[in-house]
Order: sequence, then structure tokens, then C-alpha cells
Amino acid sequence: MNAKEITVNQQDPEKVNNITNKPESLLKIGVEKFFKNKLSVLGGITIIIVVGMAVFAPWIAPFDPAKQDLLNTLAPPSMEHFLGTDELGRDVFSRLLYGARVSLLVSFTAVIGMKTIGVVIGASAGYFGKVVDSILMRFVDVIISFPQIFLLITMLAVLEPGLKTLIIVFILFSWTGTARLVRGEFLSLRNREFVLAARTMGLKTSRIMFRHILPNAMGPIIVSATLSVGGVILSEAGLSFLGLGIQPPTPSWGNMLQAAQDFNIMVNAWWYPIFPGLMILITVLAFNFVGDGLRDAFDPRDK
Repeated sequence: MNAKEITVNQQDPEKVNNITNKPESLLKIGVEKFFKNKLSVLGGITIIIVVGMAVFAPWIAPFDPAKQDLLNTLAPPSMEHFLGTDELGRDVFSRLLYGARVSLLVSFTAVIGMKTIGVVIGASAGYFGKVVDSILMRFVDVIISFPQIFLLITMLAVLEPGLKTLIIVFILFSWTGTARLVRGEFLSLRNREFVLAARTMGLKTSRIMFRHILPNAMGPIIVSATLSVGGVILSEAGLSFLGLGIQPPTPSWGNMLQAAQDFNIMVNAWWYPIFPGLMILITVLAFNFVGDGLRDAFDPRDK
């Protein structure tokens, strides 16, 4: 180092620190950006609370959710029944807690299943291209051409409604968006240098796809999965409201609303329909806030 460089460094020590300090990782920058988004943080806290309520429902619920008290039907909120009772005298708060378990189980399981199918089909189409891409994408187009709610209602009307049926139907007909998303990611990544190097080394195709390309496409997939959880919760509630989802006496937020749709109940027992509706609204908004926060935080166009 000559005398001029020494003089400059002595006069501006921040330049030396900038040279010696390592640049922040994209993950760290994304996490910091996520936590600066107040709505995303609020959504994350809300999700933690709702999941905690579902996990610890057996210890939090003051009553058995199926226990009936026909002498205390449609009782207003009180010290004994925090959120009142339903038309059969069952504790609404206890049924909300157990309903959270059902709604979250359906949504998480369905999202994992649909994302798995979507990733496999989208990765295959994007990586192999040509004939494989054409066949798989035409299959996706056929499924997308039918309204999803119509397919769900039709399948649930044919099959016996229930928890397992609902999860299977969601998995079978809700993966198309993920397939298109993953296909686009693989099309943009399959000709990158690290993929060409892996091919030159003679690695297996499956390893290149799922060990090298897929990790680089996980950001959009995670964001999509977070947003999909809220969508599945809303769809499950709607189908259960129509009597095609979770069947009583198993509580879910949707069938609680279905049981409370009687006009007299809505007028004279407002607490019964309003609380499951609020739980659906709050939970779906929370997942959407977190999904939006993740998308904004890890969007490469903002870097």
C-alpha cells in the first residue's frame, strides 16, 4: 500500500470497514424486510395464537365440544359459557377450539398434498420441456377449464362427505396453480450454469431437478403455499356450510355457521354465528398478510 492509499484510509475509516465487512445475505435482508411489515408480523402472531389454540384445545376448552345441555340452549355469553351455547346447549367456545383443529388439519394437509403434486408435475414439464411439457400443460388446462368449486361440489356430492374425502378432493383439484408456477421457475433455471455443470458431472436427472433446481425455486412455492392455506380454510368453511364438508357432530367453523343459518337464531342468538365467522375471517386474513409479507420480502425484483 502506498502513502496515498494510507492517507485516504486514515481520513475515511468507513471505507476500510465497508471493504472488510461481508455483505448481508439475501435471507437476512428478506427476514428484516418481513419484520418491518407490521401487517405481516401481526398475521404471524395471529397464526401462532390460532395454531396454539388448536394444539392445546383439550386443555383450554372448558367443556366437551359434543356435550349437550338441552336445558341451556342458545344461552348468551356468560361466565360459565364464555361465548354462549348453540341450539343443542353445546359450549360455543369449546367447539371453536376443536373446530380450529379440524380446519387447520384440512388446510395444512391439503396444501402439502396439492403442492407436492404441483411441484412434481410442474418440475417435470419445465425441466424436460417439448413433448412432456405439452402433454402435462394440456392436462393442466383441462382441469383449469372446469370451475374449481363446481368440481369440489360434484366430487363431494358423489362421495361420502367427511374429513378424509374433503382433503383428498382438495389435493386432487387444487394443484394446477402450483404446477404452472413451478414450470415457469424451472424453465428459467434449467439452463443456468450450475445446472449445466451438474449435467456435465453426470448427475441423475432426479437429483438435478430436486436437489439443485428446486431449492432455488422454493421462495415462490412457499409464498404460494402460505396464501393457499387461507384459501383452503375459506373453501372448507363454504363446503361445510353447504353440508358437503365436515359432518356433525365433528365441529368445524363451516358447519357451525351452517347450523346457525336459521333466521330465528341469527336474530335472537347473534353470538352463535358471529364467532365462527370471525375466526374464519381473522385466520384467512392472517395467512394472507403473512403470504403478502413473504412475497414482498423475498421478491428478487425488489433486491
